[in-house]
Amino acid sequence: MTILWNNWIIFEMFNKIENFILDYLLWFNTLFGMKQCRESYKYYVYIMASGKNGTLYTGITNDIARRAFEHKTHMNKNSFSARYNVNKLVYIEVFENPEYAIAREKQIKSWARNKKKDLIESMNKEWIDLFDYLNC
Repeated sequence: MTILWNNWIIFEMFNKIENFILDYLLWFNTLFGMKQCRESYKYYVYIMASGKNGTLYTGITNDIARRAFEHKTHMNKNSFSARYNVNKLVYIEVFENPEYAIAREKQIKSWARNKKKDLIESMNKEWIDLFDYLNC
């Protein structure tokens, strides 16, 4: 039992360190506006939902309009979003650096549901479908 407890403590410590590093990298990128050579590319971390208290899906894409449309129309009938009717785009973050976008997606996926809800509500209190407001 002691070994399991110690392994769990070590895992939690590494998880907190990893999240701290990701938070720092995201803050640093935002503060200093680090740019990639390919400035025309954008990477989107997004959250889709079936409803306010429903299922959440976190993803990453380089074409948010196309990807949200795929979720909404259940293009892949065997997909997670089709099985759980995840069809509302409720949260978006934009990145120019794909590594930061991937790190952010992983960070959000590791969070508890309540933390994800707080993140969504910090930008979209009413959980409206942002797909209708995309300028693509």
